[in-house]
This record gives sequence, C-alpha cells and structure tokens, in this order.
Amino acid sequence: MRVRGGDQNFAVQAIAGTRAILIAIDCSKGYLAGLKGFAFQRAVAGNPPTWLLGNKVFRTLEPNPKAGASYPTNENPIQSFIWSDYEASPDTEYKFSIVAMYGEPGRLDPRHKVDFTVRTEKEIDKGHGIWFNRGAIASQAFARKFGNKQLSEAETNDPKHPETAWLSRGLLEACLRYIDGTPAGDALRVCAYEFTYPPVLNALLKALNRGVDVQIIFHDTPVNEKAVAAAKIPATKGNKKILIKRTQPKIPHNKFIVRLQNGTNPVEVWTGSTNFTPSGFLGQTNVGHLVVDPATAKTYLDYWTELSANPDRTTALNNAMRFTPDPPNVVSPASATKVFSPRPNDRMLNWYGQRIEDAATSSMFTGAFGIDRTILASIGKKGASLRFILLERRPTKEIKAVEINNPGDILISYGAVLGEMQGMDANGKPTKKLAPIPQFELDKWFLKEELERRSGEGFVFFIHTKFLLVDPLANDPLVCTGSANFSSGSLKSNDENMLLIRGDARVADIYLTEFDRIFRHFYFRDVANEVAKKGKNAEIVFLDETGKWSDPYFAAGNFKNRRRQMFFADPKLNWATKAATDPNVFAGKGSKPAKKTPKTGAGAKNQPKKRVTKKKPARTKSAKRKAPKKTPKKRKSKKASRR
Repeated sequence: MRVRGGDQNFAVQAIAGTRAILIAIDCSKGYLAGLKGFAFQRAVAGNPPTWLLGNKVFRTLEPNPKAGASYPTNENPIQSFIWSDYEASPDTEYKFSIVAMYGEPGRLDPRHKVDFTVRTEKEIDKGHGIWFNRGAIASQAFARKFGNKQLSEAETNDPKHPETAWLSRGLLEACLRYIDGTPAGDALRVCAYEFTYPPVLNALLKALNRGVDVQIIFHDTPVNEKAVAAAKIPATKGNKKILIKRTQPKIPHNKFIVRLQNGTNPVEVWTGSTNFTPSGFLGQTNVGHLVVDPATAKTYLDYWTELSANPDRTTALNNAMRFTPDPPNVVSPASATKVFSPRPNDRMLNWYGQRIEDAATSSMFTGAFGIDRTILASIGKKGASLRFILLERRPTKEIKAVEINNPGDILISYGAVLGEMQGMDANGKPTKKLAPIPQFELDKWFLKEELERRSGEGFVFFIHTKFLLVDPLANDPLVCTGSANFSSGSLKSNDENMLLIRGDARVADIYLTEFDRIFRHFYFRDVANEVAKKGKNAEIVFLDETGKWSDPYFAAGNFKNRRRQMFFADPKLNWATKAATDPNVFAGKGSKPAKKTPKTGAGAKNQPKKRVTKKKPARTKSAKRKAPKKTPKKRKSKKASRR
C-alpha cells in the first residue's frame, strides 16, 4: 500500500509492506530554517496515539546516554527525511502524524503536521505470500531483549521459543503452516540443498504419516544424511521412493516445495533463498516466497520431476531451457517469468545488468557472495538512477571504486557488528572471524553484541537473500528473486530457480521495505566502524543542534538529496521503456540448449555414454621421430564452493 499526504511545502510518502512501513518526507527550502527534525506519532487499530522512539539524543539534554537507551521523537526528533517503523504487523491499520519540530532542545516548537492512514499488506494476497526473517541477530534490539543469550539446540528447534520466534519473524511459521496445512490426499514435492533443520524435517514426516504423498530430493551430503536419519524419514513407503539423492552437480542449490492438490494438480510453490537450516531461518537474511498460481506450480513440478532422475548437466540443462527459455527484455506482467538453471551460458548476467541500466529512478541489489563483474560494470555506468548495493562483506577495492566513481549515484551497505570488524589470518587474508575495534568510543552508548559467529563458524552470517529490484517505486516495478546468486557458476553449473515478477506493486513494496530495513540497519554500523577503524571518534549518537543536519538533503549531487527526490518522482517512469529498445543479449552462438543427449522422462535412468574411439592415421617413421614427448598434466582438484 502506498499513501501520499501533505502539500507542496510539506509532503509524506508512505510505503507499507507486511511488517515494515517506510516513510519518506519532503519539504520546501522555506521550511528548513530552524528545523530540528521530525516527530513521529502513531496510533494502532483505534488505540490512543503514542510518540515513537529514536536512538539519538541532543547532547544538551543527555551528554552521556545510557547503553540501549531510546528517546521520544517529540523531544529528540528524527533528523532524516526517511524513517521506518519496523515493528508493524501484517494487515493492520496505522494512523501516523509527522510533525516538523523547530526551536531549541528542551523547548521544541511543533509547527507543521501531516496526518495519514496506512494499512500493511496481508501475508498472502493476490497470488503471493512473502516472509522475511529478522536477518539482524547483530542488533541492539536482540541485545536488549535477550541479552545475547546463546540458544541451546532444544530452543533453536522450538518454533515457539521467544528468541526463535523473534529471529524467525514469521518465516519459519509460514513454512511450517504451508507443510502442516497440506491435507491427506495432497502431495508435496521438495527440492532441498541444505536439509538439516528438525522442525521442517519433522513437519514433512508428520505430513507423510497423515497421508500426504511426500517426495524429497536433497543434496547427497553426510550432513543432510545424518539429519534425515535423525528425523527418521523413511527412504521408501510401500513401493514409492520418498528420499531421492541428488548427487550432481556439486551445488544443487534449489530450495522449493510444490503442493499438488489431490496428489495430481500443482497449485502453489514455496521458494526463495531460505535453506532448510537453523541459520537459514534464524540467522542470515532470507526470504520465503509463496506463489499461488497453478501455471507456475506446474512449471516447478515439471522441473522437480526431471531432477528426480538425478540428471547429468547436459540433460539438466536441456530440461531447464525447455521449461524456462531465455526471457525477453520486457517480461510479461501476466504471471511470474521463471528462470531455471543450469543454462548454456551466463548471459542472464547481461540481462540483469541491462535492467539495472534501464532503471528510471532506482535499483536495489543484494550480493551474498560479492558482485559479478558483468553486473558490476552495469552498476558502475553513469545514469539517472540511484543504485543501492547490499553485501555480506566489506566491498572489495573493485566494488568500492565503483561507488567512488559515482558520487551521489551509488551507496553500499554490508553486514557488520558494532565495534567489530573482520579479522585477518596469519597470512594477512580476511577471515570470517570478527575482532573488536580497539577503543571503540560508541560502546559506552551501545550494548555489546556477543554473537556465536565470533568463532568464525558458519558460512554466510548476514546477507543471504538473492534479489534485484528495478524501479520498485514505479507503477510498473520489476522484482527478480529466488535461490540463484547472481553469478556465472549459479547459472551454468548449479540447480537454481529464479522468478522475474513485473508490474506487481504489492510484491515490490514488501521487498522494498525489507531491503530498506536491512540496508539502513547495517549502513549505520558500517559508518561507525569505518570511522573508528581510522582512529576517529564517531559521535553519530548525538543529534545536530546547529540546524545544518538537513544541508546534505538539499545539496546538488548529494546522495541524500537524490534519495529524497527519488521517493517523490513520477511513478509512471520505469525501466520497461528503455528495455524495449535494448539489444537481445541471448542472440548468437551458445544461446540454445545442448543437443548431446535426448530428453529423458521422469524416473528414466541416465545411461553412461559410449566412448567412440577414432582410428588415428598411421604416422611415418620421420613423423614419429619429430613428435615431441607429451608431459602429462597434473589434474587440479576443484572443491565445491557455494556460489
């Protein structure tokens, strides 16, 4: 839901997702003199209004803030033209009052006000259900609520435990409801990469026992095997195979579940970035995306059916291309366009890059494993749109250079813990382990965040989502989301699935509000840590008392200024206009499926190919004398890496 309020002198744009409400503010320059910030008042479902709280304070009022303290915004206003309510609930009406505050600390004068009402989105509506977990175990809220208490294994496996539920933020609950709500006589077809989280495995076992036709493809690893054995999921039931091991490729990266009504009719599919692991649901940022659409569900079922034969790459590639041909530049808004892997080439990277270049106002990109150079080149091109990049780790020099070369156009945020940075190993290379920043001044005001990831265990700590938003504020937005990291390996080697969703403002609003939540959560930390790392004292806990805080929001070429304008741009402007004139990146050699092996049906065995030996022409004695000796090449062993 999108709501605009106010007038040309003082305006508000509110975008509501399911559990977050993003509020952008604009005002005329005549309103800036003496402006100390904005106060936020909210009333929920008919209850009396209350002033919302912020983390910053005027030094005049509180020179030594207490760790974890919050302050009412009518006394210590928000000094930003963008603010969000992250504690919203789905399908709930909220009444807001935004008040411009003037005067001096302790004697603030409310002069201008905008009132508006907004309703958050339902969890499932108009064919899509979308759930983001908290994805912010590194947070002051976590430290305040739970004191950084480490979860025991029993607590982690209990969906109703307060800490588990807080971290899940509805994601685990939605997945379990999807499985538990499948009645006897229906069927579930599961495709899993990491498959170790007991609540999910137990739910599938219960479904099987109550008469649901359950079949599970999972990556053949010792860890998955151990978890499946512990859950006591049978390999077969009657004459039907329940467990199907995917032994190839090295990274069968899918995580989806198709539901078949009456055991035969595909009606919906659960997909997204969430691995079926504790970290997937409770740690790193992830999304579960339910598509309630028979046509989409059927395509996923067809894909699952072919994967159940454990096909080799050539066969899997043929199947993926048969079900999901290369998309046009301007995909249809009628239903989600599917893109399955493996594919014959990585030209989808060029496709994604083109869409970023096509953006009229903005694009937003998440990179759990960095940014492929093809996409980075598109991000780095000069253009009219703003580009937001959310990463798992600190940007490389190559990525940072793109931001430096595009001042006012590109902003990067990455996963971080306050007062800690990635450490170095004995060879000076970055490690996953975090190390405290010496003399971190803000630690007197912010709570310590003692986290399990301090040991360096785990793989992705912060950002694991894989999505790209193109002009999400437009009337015709584009959302690209799924399991695939935007990399060459994920396209050419892995089992993957992606959805390209065009023209659905509801879907775009949910993804936008969650992207903003995570992006700004970590950006604050990034700035504080980088300042401290340089030996300076970051005093960003204090509000500005001079009135200069608003200057960047109206400075030509400044990112904050352009972002303020972005929220109030014409929503008719969008990426599709330019995309229609772009060249076809798939045209030319290598864009068609391979033709080495015939199509195989469900359950068909992949027979080994016969080797054809060609007779070499007989060499003369002189030829034999001249022939150099061949030195056998050493075979390099390639370790599987999560791309």
